[in-house]
Amino acid sequence: MPRWRIPLRAPVALAAAGLLLSGCANPSTGSADDDPTKPVTITFWHGWSAEGEVKAIDDSIDRFEKLHPNIKVKSVGNVSDATVNQALRAGGDEAPDVVSSFTTNNVGQYCDSGMWVDLDPFMRKTGLDKKKVFPQSLLDYTSYDGNQCALPLLADAFGMYYNKDAFEEAGITHPPKTMSEFVADAKKLTVRDGNSYKRVGFMPNFRLYQNSPDRLFAQWAPTYFDQDGTSRLAKDPATYDFFETAGKLMDAQGGYNALERFRTSFGDEMSNQNAFLRGKLAMHLDGEWRGLMLNDAKADFDWGVAPLPVPDDQAETYGRGYLTGTVAGIAHSSKHQNAAWELVRFLTADTDQVVKFANAIHNVPSTKAALASPDLDADPTFRTFLDIAKNKYSQVMPSSTNGGMYVVQLMDFSYTEEAGKVPNLKKGLQRLDKLIDADTLQSQN
Repeated sequence: MPRWRIPLRAPVALAAAGLLLSGCANPSTGSADDDPTKPVTITFWHGWSAEGEVKAIDDSIDRFEKLHPNIKVKSVGNVSDATVNQALRAGGDEAPDVVSSFTTNNVGQYCDSGMWVDLDPFMRKTGLDKKKVFPQSLLDYTSYDGNQCALPLLADAFGMYYNKDAFEEAGITHPPKTMSEFVADAKKLTVRDGNSYKRVGFMPNFRLYQNSPDRLFAQWAPTYFDQDGTSRLAKDPATYDFFETAGKLMDAQGGYNALERFRTSFGDEMSNQNAFLRGKLAMHLDGEWRGLMLNDAKADFDWGVAPLPVPDDQAETYGRGYLTGTVAGIAHSSKHQNAAWELVRFLTADTDQVVKFANAIHNVPSTKAALASPDLDADPTFRTFLDIAKNKYSQVMPSSTNGGMYVVQLMDFSYTEEAGKVPNLKKGLQRLDKLIDADTLQSQN
């Protein structure tokens, strides 16, 4: 199952509630003087809640406790970022020792606030070479400004699901690899039904399911910030090409208004009324978990998976995608940080554990060795996402001291732009840059 349960606007709520304030959180101070070979009970808070996910966590803890019989782990699931950070600010015996989050956008706040401890000293002490163990892209989204306060705990990769029956009907022999092919194929695959549709080739509207603009935008490899941390969306030619392509996708299939009316008729993303499952979408941006759900729902059409297309002038990068994932760390308030590190190290860096956990919940493993393991699920559709995760051109979002606020701001701007309410794109992007910079500055004061 995906890590979509944390709302995309979570960073806004966290900041507004004063739960993650950069540089001024004053977290309760714990201790790294404990002896991890002595009997101890530590608490692990995580966000998984579905029955199969919780079983996979419990199985993981059983494996850990067999290796470390002196360390008992109390697991608490279905915990939100807001709840975790309230507990860490309060400190005390009820606070967790090991923490996890589905929201990589918040890592900058976790590190900068001091709520999650820097893990580099623990890695040096126990001989874990992070650059040899983890792909660099995943290290990028688990650190901020030189502080490695988290490690990756499985990943999500985004690609394109496509309806093979619809492709055959339209005379298309292979999934599109470039954006020009994408637009052409979307038009061929669209089937009108009076003033509405029976099927659209690809729904580009940013409010659809996983269609947050940053995910498709990753195919252009944009640079969000200059070296000094200032937003540079208006300076990057990729931004203009991205919005132009999104507009072409809409125009080729009837325009924004018609597509938006059709989108509002779709069922819930995670139900059996999902629009791709019901045949209303011929191509669809989604993560690796969707394949398992399509199989469970017994989709009545033949489907496949491919990487999302790339810009025509970046054809050599085909195979890339957007990456995100779960992160794990140690609470600054924990008085058992060495014992907590043993659990974090096991969950994130033990190859056998990572492979078993990835197979159990159908997510992408997050270490180099696990990605190469022959014991991974052999399903070819799942392995497409493994290839996306390993692709050197795949992109993660840069960490920021105010979490994912800039992602939310990009999303709000994109809603307005796709509806045709931004008369001058360059001026609109310049205003967006100023807004992002102003919020970043405010979070630093």
